[in-house]
Amino acid sequence: MDRTATDEDVGRVVRAAERLGLKAHPIPGAQRTAIGLTGNKGAIGPAAFENLPGVLEVIRVSHPYKLVSREFHPEDTVVSIGSVAIGGPRIVVMAGPCAVESLEQTVAIARDVKRLGGDLLRGGAFKPRTSPYSFQGLGEEGLKILAAARKETGLPVVTEVLDTAYVDLVARYADALQVGARNMQNFELLKQVGRAGKPVLLKRGMSATLEEFLLAAEYVMAEGNPNVVLCERGVRTFADHTRNTLDLSVVPAVERLSHLPIVVDPSHGTGRRDKVIPMSCAAVAAGADGLIVEVHNKPEEALSDGPQALTPELFAGLMGRLRPIAAAVGRSA
Repeated sequence: MDRTATDEDVGRVVRAAERLGLKAHPIPGAQRTAIGLTGNKGAIGPAAFENLPGVLEVIRVSHPYKLVSREFHPEDTVVSIGSVAIGGPRIVVMAGPCAVESLEQTVAIARDVKRLGGDLLRGGAFKPRTSPYSFQGLGEEGLKILAAARKETGLPVVTEVLDTAYVDLVARYADALQVGARNMQNFELLKQVGRAGKPVLLKRGMSATLEEFLLAAEYVMAEGNPNVVLCERGVRTFADHTRNTLDLSVVPAVERLSHLPIVVDPSHGTGRRDKVIPMSCAAVAAGADGLIVEVHNKPEEALSDGPQALTPELFAGLMGRLRPIAAAVGRSA
């Protein structure tokens, strides 16, 4: 749409699309609104829309992912989670424990994250674990604890939803819904979180190609939710010196093809505490819009992923290291 297009102009295009049997997806941008039209089998051409008031141009998107594509939306999308904007000039840091273990533990870590410059609180109330005998999370009690930590610190909460049965429950407590690597191609879950009305943090599957990653995001956006943040968290390779191989090359690749913001998870991406800070710095240098890192005040006692969690002291060091690197690439932290 043109920069001067009104809400009435946007509504006129939406109604015209619906009369033709198409689905319209308005996505506001910093300078202009784009309207994605899906469902066209090729019979409807640009002439059906290009003369409507407020329309600047009609572009046929060639990628299989339409709404996610930069062809469709050339401007960068900024996703707001609470009062925090992801995709703007500031590098956003999400931090917290892998798993919510208790009210005391979570609030204490949240206070440290807030004091040291973190922007959002991450923590798992439902935990997907490789072993059925590992700690699986506190469930709704964990969600209540996260909400209490948010009330105490003001940090918006990002937490994972594992199953379609829990989407409404998690959305009741969280500011953003995380879809984990194991669920990246759980298409029914993607559809339901797309309809939940909350921003979605979508992690890349451990064996997913870039196209598969972007098509997973398309599932969410096709349900009318433009607020998707992509997350690189490492892929499975032959390497044995690290838990996963953190693929930082996907950051500029995503930025070339898609308007969505992308953050990096160096905690799961490496699985090693000593690698988290160097790879965080490298992620910011590569162009990531933010980081999601694990912080625990007693990682040796953590019920989940203690070896990759930073102590508050190490987290303070990370935040100090990020600022000059962010400045060097024209960002702030």
